Amino acid sequence: MTASTSSSAPDAPGAPAAASIRVLLAEDHTIVRQGLVALLRAQQGIEVVGEAEDGLEAVAAALRLRPDVLVMDLAMPRLQGVEAMRRIREECPETAVLVLSMHATEEHVRPAIRAGARGYLLKGSGLSDLVAAIRAVAEGQAFLSPAVAAILLRDARAAEDEASGPLTTREREVVRLVGSGKSSPEIAKILGLSAKTVEGYRGRIMAKLELHDVAGLVRYAVRTGLVSSDD
Repeated sequence: MTASTSSSAPDAPGAPAAASIRVLLAEDHTIVRQGLVALLRAQQGIEVVGEAEDGLEAVAAALRLRPDVLVMDLAMPRLQGVEAMRRIREECPETAVLVLSMHATEEHVRPAIRAGARGYLLKGSGLSDLVAAIRAVAEGQAFLSPAVAAILLRDARAAEDEASGPLTTREREVVRLVGSGKSSPEIAKILGLSAKTVEGYRGRIMAKLELHDVAGLVRYAVRTGLVSSDD
């Protein structure tokens, strides 16, 4: 791991000097990390104070450097990003974590947010989005890619539904697809989940409804109007 400092562009004459946002970048792909460092160092008001190429290095660097913002991938060697974030948030609560990932599935987003990520940006985003995200989380705000925000919105709606009915919105989606004759792998593809997650949903649904086989689940779907008897 390398740690370094850089100077931002000078402020206008007579203007008070604005403190740069101190950023630690954790990314295991060297060419990606070096490219991001070069791009961020060209931005006024952002100072890259260190780099890390795996999760353990990210934790050690965060404890040593105490950055304002940690920009971190989730898929990291030696220590996965979510666990690294938990450790960093425990020891450096003042450091805001911005996830920079290629994944926007429930299995990736939810654990990252629970671990304390303040922002979640997809790697397909532009430099302007990355800079805006860094500045937002440094100021205590949230910054989410649209696909990530959609997952969290569904979760919020599901929490409301949980209080008003036996099944959440996502569980009703699974029941509807099961009732339409879809297999777990097909449902996983449609909903952007893993087949294992879909099986977990099916198990919880059947436990809630006190059903013991798929045929009973299909009958429930028809009876509640989730699918038509003609489907």
